[in-house]
Amino acid sequence: MVDYWPTADTNPFAPEYVVEFARIWKNIPKIVFSKTLEQVAWNARLVRDNIAEEIAKLKEQPGKDMVLGGAGIASTFMQLGLIDEYALFVYPVILGSGTRLFPALDDTVNLRLVETRTFGSGVVFLRYRRADEEQ
Repeated sequence: MVDYWPTADTNPFAPEYVVEFARIWKNIPKIVFSKTLEQVAWNARLVRDNIAEEIAKLKEQPGKDMVLGGAGIASTFMQLGLIDEYALFVYPVILGSGTRLFPALDDTVNLRLVETRTFGSGVVFLRYRRADEEQ
């Protein structure tokens, strides 16, 4: 991401939705969870251990929702029970292989659909809330 998004909005060939996303994305503070990296750049900080403790601290702070990207880290967050909502973007492309989005879990996670949106590109956004988090 660091090789692309910080300057994506200056690319004269980038579609408008990429320019718009880049302008939003590059100003958002980021946390990189990694046991192998020694340092991170581009408006980010590194967390190497105690993921659940770090997320608990973040949830206590005022502000907007946290967004998580990447199947590997999402798997860890799912297994730790740290995900309240799932926001999925379904792209109109069929791949022959890839990384599993959801890991094998010991328990079922029941979800309730709370929002859908279809973009002009054909991408469909689906937002689910954990059914056990209903208020």
